Amino acid sequence: MGKIEVLDCTLRDGAYIVESRFGTAAIRGIIGKLQNSEIEIVECGWLKDKPHEDGTSFYHIPDDLKKYMSGKNPACTYVVMIDWDRYDDSVLPPCDGSSVDAVRVVFPHGRIKQALAIAERIRDKGYSIYLQAANTLAYSESDLSELADEVNKFRPVGISIVDTFGAMYEDDLLSIAESLDSMLDNGIKLGFHSHNNQQMAFANSIAFANFFAGRERDVIIDSSLCGMGRGAGNATTELITSYLNKKYNKNYNLNIILDTIDTYMVQFEEHYRWGYSIPYFIAGTYCCHVNNIAYLLNNHRTGAKDMRNIIESLDPSDRLKYDYDLLEQKYVENQSRLVDDAESFDELKNTLAGRKIVLVAPGKSSSDNVMMINSYINDNNAISIAVNAILPGYDYDYLFFSNAVRYDYARETFRAAFDRNKRIILSNVKTVPDAGELIINFNRAIKRGWKHFDNAVICMLRLLEKLGVKDIAIAGFDGFKTLYNESYADPSLPTLSGDIDYSELNDEIKDMYDDCVKCFGDKVNIEFITESYFGRQR
Repeated sequence: MGKIEVLDCTLRDGAYIVESRFGTAAIRGIIGKLQNSEIEIVECGWLKDKPHEDGTSFYHIPDDLKKYMSGKNPACTYVVMIDWDRYDDSVLPPCDGSSVDAVRVVFPHGRIKQALAIAERIRDKGYSIYLQAANTLAYSESDLSELADEVNKFRPVGISIVDTFGAMYEDDLLSIAESLDSMLDNGIKLGFHSHNNQQMAFANSIAFANFFAGRERDVIIDSSLCGMGRGAGNATTELITSYLNKKYNKNYNLNIILDTIDTYMVQFEEHYRWGYSIPYFIAGTYCCHVNNIAYLLNNHRTGAKDMRNIIESLDPSDRLKYDYDLLEQKYVENQSRLVDDAESFDELKNTLAGRKIVLVAPGKSSSDNVMMINSYINDNNAISIAVNAILPGYDYDYLFFSNAVRYDYARETFRAAFDRNKRIILSNVKTVPDAGELIINFNRAIKRGWKHFDNAVICMLRLLEKLGVKDIAIAGFDGFKTLYNESYADPSLPTLSGDIDYSELNDEIKDMYDDCVKCFGDKVNIEFITESYFGRQR
């Protein structure tokens, strides 16, 4: 059989997670330890068209990398990656062997000739060339044949199959591998770069290794420490090397690899998120760019079912890129399920007319001050409305839901209270009411112009103003804390949050609240029963 090599891409693919800011100690330590672990290829980061910043794995020229290297292991190849059209190779000096040995050129489907043009200029300066065929799953058999012909003429060190969206199953991968193996010259290495959207990264990497066990071609398997990489991450270096040690008599030093994780990776695991998740499973299923998923999570905290519907509504070609204006349009279309709500709206308007309304939001102050809030409701003969959550200790008049996951959680967890109370539900949650439910059009409760324009309390305030309510009090509208379960009275309340800056979110909600106050003017009086980030307690 041919030789199997491992390429660790932690500092390159992991750069997406930390915006390349690993820190000087981590970059130096990861390179130094990996080169001593017998891993054959260490990818040290990216070459970018901007000056290097200390402590980042974005370099402008190879000399920027020298300060992170304490000697080189002659058995190890040190590589960096460039995007085929995002690096001005005219600034690249000739290779002197003191830092970078090779450059990986990544290119999209249909751009092999353009990628080889820059690769040729880089190779003329003395660097070895590796190629990355992004989204290889999109290649037809004739596309693969054309790719192989061009690669054979150029003769790089290797070319990698790339599962950009984590969409490949074993048969997809092996079909591509078999085609390329039959068409590529024997001296060209074939690699595989996985993503873990469908929990297939490790399994597919094993299948790739096993497929070539009886063949002559040398192969390369990409992996990263702890699977650190964009979105769902990659195959994990520690698992890949352990497997190859056991099954292929490799000699990777797992003690060094695990020590690298203990020393440098724990801090990133504590402060950042990557790896398999339902949203990134959806990205893999639909061959969708992860930026689309991140947008829906971070801007709208979109639930899995709605996310799937939104991504499915995009043309396949639009899923490959990230057009945020289009995505926003699709999000609003998905949420804006129109219903004939005239009867429900009029019923609410008549019931709430002339009454004080108390909104019980799910912040911790609602559970810390149950007696005080209930006394306020009783003393003011107010109508109480739970906002997106049911909390023990309250006898609500209405339940309001603007989120399908919160609706389902309340129904399953607090069934008696759920069934006992009338429910006001926006049409983005459901369009056909069950008994005791009033469906109101989503568009009545929103105002565009903010990322989180569909915040539940803000939606309720806008709806109440349209219903003619003049007097509103709010409890439990506390503001977000540093950790999600610090923010809510019910720590098990489902979160749809992505990697959200809670301080920024608080400021945006405050801005939306201030906009409500400004727009309502003297028509609506709003007071806070409990302490809140967004307004002064009475």
